Amino acid sequence: MERTALITGGNSGIGLAAAIELARRGWQIAITSRDQHRGEQALERIRADGADAQLLQLDLASFASVRRCAADALEQLPRIDTLINNAGVNVSERVITEDGIERTLQVNHFGHFLLTSLLLERLLASDDPRVINVSSVLHQRADGFPLDDLMLDHRWGRVYPYAASKLANILFTSELQARYGAQGLTTIAVHPGGVRTHLGRDGDLRGLFGLAWRAMQTFLLSPQQGAAPVTAAAIDEEMRNHGGAYFHRGKRREPSAAAQDPAAADALWRISCEVTDASYPEFAEQSQ
Repeated sequence: MERTALITGGNSGIGLAAAIELARRGWQIAITSRDQHRGEQALERIRADGADAQLLQLDLASFASVRRCAADALEQLPRIDTLINNAGVNVSERVITEDGIERTLQVNHFGHFLLTSLLLERLLASDDPRVINVSSVLHQRADGFPLDDLMLDHRWGRVYPYAASKLANILFTSELQARYGAQGLTTIAVHPGGVRTHLGRDGDLRGLFGLAWRAMQTFLLSPQQGAAPVTAAAIDEEMRNHGGAYFHRGKRREPSAAAQDPAAADALWRISCEVTDASYPEFAEQSQ
């Protein structure tokens, strides 16, 4: 049976490489892109081998856009077997979104949290539903998520916003598994390694930090190498035995202590529901 994956940020980098690989394996692919032109260019590359692929417009910095994208996905995709929450940003300057949240936190966590809630029932209808959250080893640089400072008025810094958002990805992964694992869902958080991607392009990273990031690109993994553990999380049967786990470049690893705190995961879930107005379906209590 043909399986379907929806990949956020599938227009470049890891997302595009994962889309191409899954398409070559016979999957139907839906990618999201904030920029329509870049999305259409990516779609041509995915379809080059005759793959079935679709493009959805999505700006994770807008909850309204997330809801429109989810509605389009539910209309156009009869089934969704795997959701790969891949899109992300890393910025040098504090920007507050139209929803009143610091942009890095919203794009990398809250937008994906809302999108997942809107697609979860369709996912759970699959015989092997999976949610894969692309995180980072940099989650270790955050000692907690700023639950009471979502604009980062008091916790701004060059690394902290991104690190906190990647910590949130892991906490979300474990809590989603705890709530819906009994209904067959497998959730995996993946650190793909240091990868040459477009993260931080369009002037998001500026000054010395931006120069350093661009200089590092030569020494990083290719998008295809970075996508390998992401596609493995989507297709490997063995992954069903690792629901809620964190994988570092293809190997299961223990994340930071902050990322293993069930109270923190529950608190993040509750504030995320409040902030995004997400409504998750009922879950089996025995999965807790």
